[in-house]
Amino acid sequence: MQAVTKTNFNFKGQKSLYEGKVRDVYNIDDKYLAMVVSDRISAFDVVLPKGIPFKGQILNQIAAKFLDITSDIVPNWKIATPDPMVTIGKMCTPFKVEMIVRGYLAGSAYREYRDGARTLCGVALPEGMKENDKFPTPIITPTTKADAGHDENISKEEIIRQGIISKEDYEKIEDYALKLFARGTEVAKERGLILVDTKYEFGKADGQIYLIDEIHTPDSSRYFYLEGYEERQQKGEKQRQLSKEFVREWLMDNGFQGKEGQKVPEMTDEIIENISNRYIELYENIVGEKFVKAEESADIVKRIETNVSEYINKL
Repeated sequence: MQAVTKTNFNFKGQKSLYEGKVRDVYNIDDKYLAMVVSDRISAFDVVLPKGIPFKGQILNQIAAKFLDITSDIVPNWKIATPDPMVTIGKMCTPFKVEMIVRGYLAGSAYREYRDGARTLCGVALPEGMKENDKFPTPIITPTTKADAGHDENISKEEIIRQGIISKEDYEKIEDYALKLFARGTEVAKERGLILVDTKYEFGKADGQIYLIDEIHTPDSSRYFYLEGYEERQQKGEKQRQLSKEFVREWLMDNGFQGKEGQKVPEMTDEIIENISNRYIELYENIVGEKFVKAEESADIVKRIETNVSEYINKL
């Protein structure tokens, strides 16, 4: 199985290339972005040494589907998906904040709560909660979007005070984020899932706010299985998860949390295949249809280049 971990194309009208943890983003004529979702995988803000076959296709196709079914809530950047691993869309100026919406006390929020925190990003948390309990209503815990290193928690008040986003724009994206989460929750329920938490990113172009980047993928979201959720909570058992958390747990079990001096455990072929299969399971559960692997040509990178070039030439 092939994994695409690096691209270095030179498309018509290309102005620049930004290599993120997982995505390679090509600026086309300062008007469009061609976002290649690679098979790289990151955890604890570290890109792991080996890629995961089909991961890029899975993330790209889930995001494309959810962008389509939420476009009535907020306009989004997507124009087309000319390749299973690529989305082409409108170039926007991103807000330097990620909007994290949490419906349940899980992940890093639980770890902070367990350690005594009762406010998170300026939001008061109820007393007496257990891991994976549902919040009375979903909360937003924004983070600053770091160009490098770790994203930092920040409050709504601080974002507005520092002028990172205007009050008017922040309140709009806050409203959009909660509506998107409500839609994601509905869709998840239809699939027998619970949308636990997720992140949204927004940008602006020509004075208009757009939803950008990915949405409701297992890399940006955490899902539980709905069946048995209440019973597990009552018994204090772990929830069955559909998210990248299983990768983080494997790393933590092997002594890695992205801290200085720690070494990423060996990614054997068996581990890589297991992670790939888990991502396929994620896709099929989240989307509600069978995953169809893109045709494995001799050179996937060449396939991407051809498909994207053909589309850009028509723009």
